Amino acid sequence: MSLAPTKQFDHGSDMHVPELYQPLGVGHGVEHFEDIGPAEITQFREQGYLIVRQAFDSREVNEAIQGLVDLIMGKNPEFTGISFEAKAQDILPTLGLEARQDAVRKLMFFVEYDARLKAISHHPKLLKTISTLLGDRPSQMFQDMALLKPPRLGREKPWHQDNAYFNYPQGTSVVGTWIALDEATIENGCMQFLPGQHKKGPQIHFQRRDWQICDTEILGQRSVAAPLKPGGMLFFSGLLPHGTPHNSSGLRRRALQFHYAPADVSTLPDNDERLKHFGSEGKDVSC
Repeated sequence: MSLAPTKQFDHGSDMHVPELYQPLGVGHGVEHFEDIGPAEITQFREQGYLIVRQAFDSREVNEAIQGLVDLIMGKNPEFTGISFEAKAQDILPTLGLEARQDAVRKLMFFVEYDARLKAISHHPKLLKTISTLLGDRPSQMFQDMALLKPPRLGREKPWHQDNAYFNYPQGTSVVGTWIALDEATIENGCMQFLPGQHKKGPQIHFQRRDWQICDTEILGQRSVAAPLKPGGMLFFSGLLPHGTPHNSSGLRRRALQFHYAPADVSTLPDNDERLKHFGSEGKDVSC
């Protein structure tokens, strides 16, 4: 079986300085969805994140992994949303099917191509939590991604706010979810974030290694890390500054990421509003 025909390559692979990721500790959380109560909702409002350490069982995790593998291996030829690591560009033609899994950077917009992946993105307990975090409002999932960090090849996702990528009206509550399919550790690139800084609102982003917050704004700050076992997950505000370092280990780090917004809010027709708040042009600032 051949791979999906579109071969896109992610070229944002310049190495970061280690000082950008110096976690002071590990984030607090609960074990199961059922353990989420008023205190956890308050934590999300105040700190911008909520961890559920055992959100999905091994069957659900394994089915999600198999769904990704099937898409990577081209079992649904209609799916073309795969982006490969830039460092694998020269060797991709020489890789067997198994090795190609470790050359993939991300997959996007896949839930309509695999029922197993759609099931986890629309899990009733997940959607109930999202509604609660949005103030008891119905939600819509508007983005689905699988973020892969192959062993020693997986690159950094620099510090950023997710809302800097979305054309929603300012003030729209966006909740991101990050689900570990492999054990996510500090060494292989688990998420790190700056608790409470979602309250600062939009921060200016620049196109450097990626569309990101300037490194000089992050250096010297101590982050919090969210290491997770397979099936663990993180809920986080779309304004929470976060990033994931290069995978320096020999272990895969595969994760699913879904974003949700209130169902009654529509995106804007262009980038003007977003760039007015997150873009650098005309702000007399440099990075």
